[in-house]
Amino acid sequence: MRMQWLWRNLLAAAVLVMAGAVAAGGENVSYDGRSLIIDGQRKMLFSGSIHYPRSTPDMWPSLISKAKQGGIDVIETYVFWNLHEPRPGQYDFSGRRDIVVFIKQIQAQGLYACLRIGPYIEGEWTYGGFPFWLHDVPGIIYRSDNEPFKLYMQNFTTKIVSLMKSEGLYASQGGPIILSQIENEYQNIEKAFREDGPLYVRWAAKMAVELQTGVPWVMCKQDDAPHPIINTCNGMKCGETFKGPNSPNKPSLWTENWTSFYQVYGQNVTLRSAEDIAFQVALFIARKNGTYINYYMYHGGTNFGRTAAEFMITSYYDQAPLDEYGLIREPKWGHLKELHAAVKLCSEAILSSFPTMQSLGQLQEAYVFSGDSGACAAFLVNADNRRSATVRFQNLTYQLPPKSISILPDCNIVAFNTAKVSTQFNTRSSRPVFKFDSAEKWEQFQDVIPQFDATTLRSQTLLEQTNTTKDASDYLWYTASFEQDSQEQQARLSVKSLGHVLHAFVNGALVGSAQGQFRNTSFTLESMVALNKGTNQISLLSATVGLPDSGAFLERRSLGVRSVIIQNSLGVKIFTVFPWGYQVGLLGEKLQIYTYEGSKNANWSSLGSSQQLTWYKSIFSAPKGDGPIALNLGSMGKGEAWVNGQSIGRYWVSFHTSAGLPSQTWYNVPRSFLKPRNNLLVIFEEEMGNPLNITLDAISVTKACLGKAKCTVAQSYKKFGSDPCPGVHKSLLVDVQCE
Repeated sequence: MRMQWLWRNLLAAAVLVMAGAVAAGGENVSYDGRSLIIDGQRKMLFSGSIHYPRSTPDMWPSLISKAKQGGIDVIETYVFWNLHEPRPGQYDFSGRRDIVVFIKQIQAQGLYACLRIGPYIEGEWTYGGFPFWLHDVPGIIYRSDNEPFKLYMQNFTTKIVSLMKSEGLYASQGGPIILSQIENEYQNIEKAFREDGPLYVRWAAKMAVELQTGVPWVMCKQDDAPHPIINTCNGMKCGETFKGPNSPNKPSLWTENWTSFYQVYGQNVTLRSAEDIAFQVALFIARKNGTYINYYMYHGGTNFGRTAAEFMITSYYDQAPLDEYGLIREPKWGHLKELHAAVKLCSEAILSSFPTMQSLGQLQEAYVFSGDSGACAAFLVNADNRRSATVRFQNLTYQLPPKSISILPDCNIVAFNTAKVSTQFNTRSSRPVFKFDSAEKWEQFQDVIPQFDATTLRSQTLLEQTNTTKDASDYLWYTASFEQDSQEQQARLSVKSLGHVLHAFVNGALVGSAQGQFRNTSFTLESMVALNKGTNQISLLSATVGLPDSGAFLERRSLGVRSVIIQNSLGVKIFTVFPWGYQVGLLGEKLQIYTYEGSKNANWSSLGSSQQLTWYKSIFSAPKGDGPIALNLGSMGKGEAWVNGQSIGRYWVSFHTSAGLPSQTWYNVPRSFLKPRNNLLVIFEEEMGNPLNITLDAISVTKACLGKAKCTVAQSYKKFGSDPCPGVHKSLLVDVQCE
C-alpha cells in the first residue's frame, strides 16, 4: 500500500510537470524509427485536435489551456480551404478564420502544433473543404494526377506554407509547428483513379517536401506514402490494426484516435468510454511502438453556418474530452490526463528502446522497455474482454481487469490501469434563462412561393442543384406552368430527387414533403393533388443539408430533382424535359433579413398560426455571467438560426433517431456573438415549428457519484443508448469499486 501511495503522488507530480514542461520553438525537427526528434531529443507526444473555425477566437485560449492541463503537448488542426479562399485568389483570414492568431495562441501557451493542410480534409466539413468554385474549373478531376486540380491545390498549399513562414511559425524558424500533413486518407479512394492514383500520391509528396518547411510531413492512412513522408494511422483501434510505418526509419504515429464519432441527423450518439480510449493508447505504445497519439477530436465544437457536410448535425464531436461548449467532460478528460502522466513517467525507457514481449497467459502479455540508463517500464496487457486475469511478472502477482493495461513505470509498481477510473464523473445540464414564450416577443415573415412567370433563370430540362446554386444557398426552387383541359381531383404527383429534402407545392398549396437519409439521398415524393382546369403551377423547393465530403470523383456528385411525373385520368404527363424556371435561394436570404439592416427590408407581421417557410424574429438581452448558453429548439422542425446576423447553424429537430428523440436539441450561441442588450434572433423554419416554446438556456456541468455516499444518475439515451427491447422490463446493474 505504501508503494501504491508513492506512485499516486509521483503521478500527480508528473501531471503538474506536464502542465509546463513543453517548450515550443525547437530549431530542428527530425525523426527516426523510434520517434520524432526535436532539438536532438526524442519525444513522446500527446496531441489533441481543436479546429479553429469550429469555435470562436475568444474560446481559443481556454480550449488550449484546458488541453495543456490535460497533458496535451500538441494541438492539431485542419486548414479549411473553402473558408480561406471563397473566390479564386481572394483570401480571408479574419475572425474564426484567423489561423495565424490560433497558431500563435498555441505557441504562447508553450505547446506544439500539427498543421494538416490537406487541402482536402473531409472532416465532416461541407465539400471536404474544397471551395465550390473548383467545380467549375474546366477539365478538373479532384485528387488525381490532373493538371488543373494540381495547379489549384499547389497554389493553396503554397499560400498556407508561405503564410506560416512569413509569421515564423514553423519550428525550423522558432515557431510551434512540428508536423504538417498533405492529403488525407487518400488510400481509401486511390484504386478508383487507377494509374493516376499512385502518380498523384508521389506528386503531392514531392510538392509538399519542396516547400521546405523544415519539419516532417505526414500522410494519414497511406501505406505507400513516399519517402520522406511518414505514413500514419487513423481510427479507434490503431493499437490493433495499424500495419506500422512503411520504413524502419519512420516512427509510429497515430493522427486520429477517435474519441467518439461524428453524428448525422436521425442517428443516435456514438459513445466511447474513457477506458477504451486509454486501452488503445497504451496498446499502441506497447504493441505498435507508438510515440505520437492525436485525439480526434479533443474539442469538436460547432459547425456554424452551412459548414457541416451532408446530414451532419451542427454539434461536432460533443463527446470529446472538451465538449461542444469547451466544458471538461469527465471522466474522459481526467482519465486521459492520468494516462498521459503515467506514460510520461515511462518516457526515458520507452524512447531509448523497443519493447520485448513476454507471454503471461493465453490473452495476457507484458511489454518491457529497458532504458539506456537502466530505466525499466512495463505494460501488462489483458486482452480478454470478459474476464479478469491474475498474472505473474518478475516474481510479483498482478490483478488485471478485463480488457485493461497496467502501466508500471519501474517494472514493479502499477501507476495506472486503463480500466480503473479514479476521476470524478460529471453531467451536463441546462437551465432556461430566457423564454420566448409570448406572441409579443415574435414577429414573422412568410417567404414567397415563386411561380414560373416570376423566374428569370430558365431551362428546358431539370438542372442539377449544386451546379445551379454554386453553393450560395441550401435552396433551389424548380417551377413550371402547364395547362389542364379539365379539373382533376385525384392526380398523382411523383417527384424523384437526389436530395436531401423536397417540399412540393401545386397552385401555391403544400401537397407533400419527403427526404433522403445519410448515404442514401435518393428518394421519391408521391402525393395525390388537385388540378385546376386551365393553368396550373408546380413549385418544388429542393433543399440540401450540406454537401458530400468524401469519396472519389466528388466533382461528379449530383443533387436535386431528377424527374417529375403527373398521372391523372387523361394519362401520364412527364415534366423531365419541359420548360422550367429556377430561383436560387429564398427571398428572405436575398433580403438578408437575418441581419439588422436586412431585416428592415421585410414586411414583418405579428405572430400568427404556424406555416411552412416562415421567418421568425425576436429581440433579447444577453444572460448574466460568462458561461455557455444555447438555444433549445426542441419545439421547432427544420431550418437555420442566426444571432445578430451570425448563423449558429442548421437545425433539424424533427428528424428523430431510433430512440424517438432529436439528434440535436440545443444549439450553441457563443458569448462573442452577443451584445448586452437588443440581440437579434432570426429563425427560418421550413416546417411547422412553434417558436413560443424556444428557450435560451445556460449550460453547466455538475459532478456526480464519485466520493459520495449516494447519488443519482439520470436515465438518458445519451448515457445508456437507445432501448433495444421496447416494452420489456429491465434492470440496471451498477458496479461499485471501493478503494
